[in-house]
Amino acid sequence: MTDVFHLHLISDSTGETLHTMARSALAPFGDIEVELHVTVFVRSTHDIDTAMEQVRAHPGLILFTMADSDNRVHLLAQAQQLSVPVVPALDPVISALSRFLGRPASAQPGMQHRVTNAYFERVAALDFAVSYDDGALGDRLLSADLILTGVSRASKTPTCIYLAHRGVKAANVPLVPKQEPDPAFFDAMAAGIPVIGLTASPSRLSQIRAQRLETIGAGKSAEYAEIDQIRAEVADARLFFDRHDIPVIDVTRRSIEETAAEVLVILRKLGKLEKDRS
Repeated sequence: MTDVFHLHLISDSTGETLHTMARSALAPFGDIEVELHVTVFVRSTHDIDTAMEQVRAHPGLILFTMADSDNRVHLLAQAQQLSVPVVPALDPVISALSRFLGRPASAQPGMQHRVTNAYFERVAALDFAVSYDDGALGDRLLSADLILTGVSRASKTPTCIYLAHRGVKAANVPLVPKQEPDPAFFDAMAAGIPVIGLTASPSRLSQIRAQRLETIGAGKSAEYAEIDQIRAEVADARLFFDRHDIPVIDVTRRSIEETAAEVLVILRKLGKLEKDRS
């Protein structure tokens, strides 16, 4: 039988930071089975006691983020009573930053989610990514921070949406076989809007497209997923990228996060990203 390890994530905010940290930290441990128990918006001793009931039922490591000092003391005391290990996930980084900046950290939870100008920029970028999906509203491409282009199922849409969370307005212009992109695409390029091409191996695209056809109930033998057709599309796209001097990212073995990170690297090299947006 396989042992199941329990990991408790307790946060006084949304828990997103803890969840991301836990996933990253668990990745090197391969196929070990870990059950996550997530409790969020823990902002009182009563909330902590409720969260600790889960720990009592399923003993395991606790990772927590908590700004209020009294609540932290209460949580640590409860963990000690249960003899479970507990880690204040952000403490080393916050302490180092406090020393570096010469000022104490705020005791207000969820500060990373406060509504600021940067927040509204992210919302606007997300709205932009959805509105411009698959080349919609092409006459407004001049307002984009960049344009992603490539053949169908090359992860343009999810990359645009991920970049929106970084405050980057990314438009998606698909390359359709035997068709030139909308003239607005070339107008945007001429105006200096950076364009980045996404591509993938034909075999990977065929697999993704076949799954897509199965999902929507279309026939598996449709030309859309035929490997020879896809090879021709990918070759034509490569020629298009070369002809217009468009930098290319091969997403075959990249996650969306890795693709987005490479996009940002290219934007920095082009001098189109003055500062990182978070």
